[in-house]
Formats: sequence, structure tokens, C-alpha cells
Amino acid sequence: MPLNAVIKEKGTDKMNIRFYNAKILTMEEPVQIIEGELWVGGTTILYAGDGADKDKVYEKNGNHPVIWDREIDCKGNLLMPGFKDAHTHSAMTLLRSYADDMPLQDWLNKQVFPVEAKMGYDDIYHLTKLAVLEYLSSGITGVMEMYLDPYAIQEAFNECGMRNVQVSGINNFGPSLEEMEKRYLSLNGKNELSSFMLGFHAEYTCTKELLENIGAMAHKYKAPVFTHNSETALEVKECRERYGVSPTVLFEQLGIYDFGGGGYHCVHMCDEDFEVFKKRNLIAVTNPASNLKLASGIAPISRYLKEGIPVAIGTDGPASNNCLDMFREMFLVTGLAKYRDEDASSTDALEVLKMATVNGAKAMGWKDCETLTPGSRADLIMIDLNQPNMQPVHNISKNIVYAGSKQNVKMTMINGKVLYEDGNFYIGTEPEEIYKKCNEISRKLELEA
Repeated sequence: MPLNAVIKEKGTDKMNIRFYNAKILTMEEPVQIIEGELWVGGTTILYAGDGADKDKVYEKNGNHPVIWDREIDCKGNLLMPGFKDAHTHSAMTLLRSYADDMPLQDWLNKQVFPVEAKMGYDDIYHLTKLAVLEYLSSGITGVMEMYLDPYAIQEAFNECGMRNVQVSGINNFGPSLEEMEKRYLSLNGKNELSSFMLGFHAEYTCTKELLENIGAMAHKYKAPVFTHNSETALEVKECRERYGVSPTVLFEQLGIYDFGGGGYHCVHMCDEDFEVFKKRNLIAVTNPASNLKLASGIAPISRYLKEGIPVAIGTDGPASNNCLDMFREMFLVTGLAKYRDEDASSTDALEVLKMATVNGAKAMGWKDCETLTPGSRADLIMIDLNQPNMQPVHNISKNIVYAGSKQNVKMTMINGKVLYEDGNFYIGTEPEEIYKKCNEISRKLELEA
């Protein structure tokens, strides 16, 4: 198709955008910084390189000229894949800084679960939009969501233009297996930005019968499964008391992991657990800020890397974290790994950057969102290098992990559409309106700090 064929059609917002004078971190192996241009046609990356070979793009498209809707001078700033939050509970924005400084089980059972029982469709819808604002200003272009009402969440994400995959959080309290299957069938294929995966909350909130049925459904659809796994020492201890094995081994015995998937947290892991993860090509999603704040422990990141087990990064949502900031998560991943291993060389910054981008996309099944290469989805961010924390420029990748912050996110693009730029949001709803609605919800539900 000619390049000029992807320009805005009547009634669409598809654009041809040329980024030039840019540093480009494609995250393609071998990882290196390119100085040049990146072209976006509609939802897709058409070109990323130094400009010397761009004529080949024209040749492939019949030498048609490109009609640019917008040309952006990056002024030496960095383009890179957007971050992927591989585990979050977006609508828990309601619970940000609510009932903090409590043990995990008390926090969940005495504070979180009672409030969540009062939340309805509209509440979840508006609270999810609040999370989207924070994702975008943090450079997060895709999330792996697990929360109460997937229909309300998908509506909010789709309206905002946020790429997402939702994971079922089924447990003893609901929804039913039939409802999970209904959601799996109805929420997949509705929107190119959204999908739905099989999953469940955790071993300790599910009966063995329910877990067996989840394993059967994974086999029925040959589908991967994700769940909270080995987050706390108590969780693992009680699972061993019930079944004689760790949660990971139990899931393996029940066929839950036969078609892949992974676990959230994965802090307290034994040798057998690592073997299961390798055998089933599972992904460990680490949540360092949440685990640190809730005193759950420090995940064995360096061992995952040594064993060849991919690691992705999640925020765990704004209740247990309390923010949706991938820069903080990246620093904590490597910083805590160094502390745990008593080795300052543990867990290199570039590996952490891969976790926050490429591996997050792998966890979500997004093969076309891993790198900034021709044919990939145009999910990218611009990092402002012209700020004090990014200077001098010795090693940009390490600077992002060790010194970077949300202040460096200049632009966030998802599926070829600019949703955040220079402090402004373009999601169809004004931030002030979202803030007003969320505070109204807090008052309605009678939340007190």
C-alpha cells in the first residue's frame, strides 16, 4: 500500500508522522542508539534508522511520496518503546494512600476487600481513567490489568486509547467459571487495543476444585494463565501445609501452566519452582515497590536471569505501590537485586530496561509491540535528554534506569496516536473532569485516610 494511503481518512485520526533529529533506542538486538529518523504511518512504524537507507522504503511502496501530517524535530531527544506495566489494578486509584502501613493480609481483608465490595461499574470506569493519566505521563503504553469489572475497564481503556490485556481474577468469591469463559470469548477481538487472558487471583483464594477447573479451561482453549504466585512467605507456607507442595508446583500438577503464562510477584521461589518456569516457558512479573512497601520480600531477579527465565515488571497498582511509575520500579529492580545478592554488579541496567519494555510485551502476547522496528506498532515514548538528570550523556540506557524520572517523559504515543505531550493529555476527557469524578466517588464510598 502506498505510504500516502495511510494518511488521515475522513472520520479517522490516522496520521503520517515523521520524527527527525532523534536518538532512537529500538531495543532490537544488539541494543544500540541510532541517530536519525523514525516514521509512523497510521498505527505502524514504517522506518527507524540513520536515514541512509530510507529510499528503500520508498522503493517498496512504488516510489510514492510521503505526505506528512506532522513532522517533529526531536532536538536530539530519545525515542524508545513505551514501558509495559505487566501487573496492575488500575481502579485501585481509589485506594491510593488509603489504609497504608498495614500487614498485607490485614490490609486486604480489613480494608481493601470491604471497599471493593461497594464499587460499581461507573466507579471502576472513572477510576481507571485516572490511572490512564498516570500511565501516560510515566511513559507506559500498555498494561496487564487484573480487576473487578472487565467491561467497565475495557470501556475506559478503549475510550482513552490505552493498550491493555485484562487477566481474570476469579476466586472463591466470584465470578463463576462460566462468567470467566464468557468474558474470555466476548472481550477478545472486540478492539485492536484490548484482549483478555485466563487467570485467577491466587492459590489461597481458590479451592482445589476451582483450580482444577481453571486447568481444564486452559486445556480447552490451549491458553496461557497468569496469577499471583508466591508473593509472601506465609502464602507458600500455607500452600505447603494444604497440599505438600509450593503454589507453582501445585499449578503444574493441575495442568494450569501447560500452555504457558506466568506469575505475579514470584518472590519466595524454590528450586522446583524455577524448573517449572523453565519447562513451561513462564514469565515472572516482579513488583518491587509493592513488595517492598508491603514487606513481602525481594524477588530473586539475578537467578531468573541466570536460569534464562524472562522477567517483566509491574507496578501492582496504586493501592499497594502507591504510584504508577516505571522509572521507580526499574531502579528498585536492580537496586534491590544488588542488595539481595550483596553484589553491585548484579542485574545490569540494560537487562532491566528489557524487562520494562520487551519482556512486558512478551508477557502480554504483543509480538508487534516489543521494539521500534518497521512493521511494529507505533507504541513509543520520547525521553527528554535536555534535563539535568540526563546530563552528561555517557550511557543513555543506564541513565534511564538509574537517573530517569517521569519528568523526562516528553511524549507518549500508542498505536500511532499522541496521547500525552508536554504535560497535555489527549484522551477525550479533561483531567480536571476525571479528578472531580474520582473525588466524588471517594466521598460517596465514605473513604477516610
